[in-house]
Amino acid sequence: MSSTAKRVVLETLGWTLLLLGVAAIFLPGPGLLGIFAGLALLSQQYDWADRRVEPVKLRALKGAAEGVASWPKITLSLLGVVILVACGILWIAYPPAPGWWPLSEALWLPGGMWTGLTQVASAGIALALIVYSFNRYHGRPDEIRRLDEAIKEADAAARPRKNAGQTTG
Repeated sequence: MSSTAKRVVLETLGWTLLLLGVAAIFLPGPGLLGIFAGLALLSQQYDWADRRVEPVKLRALKGAAEGVASWPKITLSLLGVVILVACGILWIAYPPAPGWWPLSEALWLPGGMWTGLTQVASAGIALALIVYSFNRYHGRPDEIRRLDEAIKEADAAARPRKNAGQTTG
């Protein structure tokens, strides 16, 4: 693959992941992970993206740490995984539309088996992230304080330098 074609593919994938990540902030999904992945790809071509990779990565880790801060949060996260697996199995099994379904049968469980498989895969990824976060952050407030400090440093480093080299007067 030529360098131009590789650049186009990576940029297209980067922008797609970035936009999906932004959408996932408001919709169910791993928004910060999508934003991070998109920025990581775009950082190979753009300085502005390179400056923002680390702050987003640290915020994603902070979100993961907050997600396992208490047992109720852990329980809700695990319940979300179970619901996602159950929905995936439902999509894979693809039962006929029930009698109460008011819309066309074609709109019942759109996407079929592939949607179900991606739901089950997403649940697996979510479970792995919960386990990782639990092992790394649960009951470790010092780790969360370090993340907060690292976020402040990364934010300061990400700000563009205005008037670099100029003096006031």
